[in-house]
Amino acid sequence: MNALKGIALQIGATFLFTIMQALVRIVSERIPTGEVVFSRSFFALFPLLAMLAWRNEISAAVRTAHPFGHILRGTIGVTSMSLGFSALALIPLADATAISFTAPLLTVVLAALVLREHVQTYRWAAVSVGLCGVVLMLWPHMSGEFDTTDHVLGAVLALFAAGFTAGAMIQVRRLTETETTPAIVFYFQALGAVAGLATAGWGWVIPGFWDAVLLLTIGLLGGVGQILLTESYRYAPASVVAPFAYSAMLWSLLLGFVLFAEVPPVLVVVGAGVVIGAGMYVIWRERRPGARREDIPAPPPGAPEA
Repeated sequence: MNALKGIALQIGATFLFTIMQALVRIVSERIPTGEVVFSRSFFALFPLLAMLAWRNEISAAVRTAHPFGHILRGTIGVTSMSLGFSALALIPLADATAISFTAPLLTVVLAALVLREHVQTYRWAAVSVGLCGVVLMLWPHMSGEFDTTDHVLGAVLALFAAGFTAGAMIQVRRLTETETTPAIVFYFQALGAVAGLATAGWGWVIPGFWDAVLLLTIGLLGGVGQILLTESYRYAPASVVAPFAYSAMLWSLLLGFVLFAEVPPVLVVVGAGVVIGAGMYVIWRERRPGARREDIPAPPPGAPEA
């Protein structure tokens, strides 16, 4: 175990995912969402397969006892990715990132409803506080503070994307009972590529040179980010590295300002702080002796679905 290395890998993964989302925001002005989803998934396979080949884990990646479980996880995850990418085309980067922090809270709720997990009182308290933060984040978009209805639609899409991300994490928990991590990651990327390609008949465009470079970069960043994220959990417990996934808020504020001259409303930042605080509280409680470590919420935009 090497906690500092694990933390560094988590921060690196989060940074790459945030850059990827910024590029998605840029390219979505000209490229259909389905085409972006295909590029994100297909080109991510190259660094993933290279890593698996280097470790002699290709056989572990393609071996599965529950193909339909992967199809369900892929369907939910691709839906989340599509909704998230659509939201990025409509609302500022920092706003979309902040709303994505809802996913770990919703994972707790779904774990109780779907997996019948026992959720302790402090978890429900954290979810309740976190949902208050979600209301604060959504308020500027729903109250008419912005001039266009795009912000309302974008905020709703981002919230639904977080919900589907939570659903994907629940399915991942089920798959980990029988499936290897390489298989879970590989089949998601492969199914994402197939799902994206299936939309080719609905308005795909031939990208120009720079748009093609951006699409390639989006996929490679997603693939490398996924590798760094997975590696971070090899070197340190989830309860140690997961809080650093919230650094995505810092990166999104910085990139949003530099690339798009975006400054999020104060309520969005305050709401994000409330949600982050609720998530950090749950993680802190999980680190106490005797806590159930397997139920630590999924890190926010560490996102296979991001």
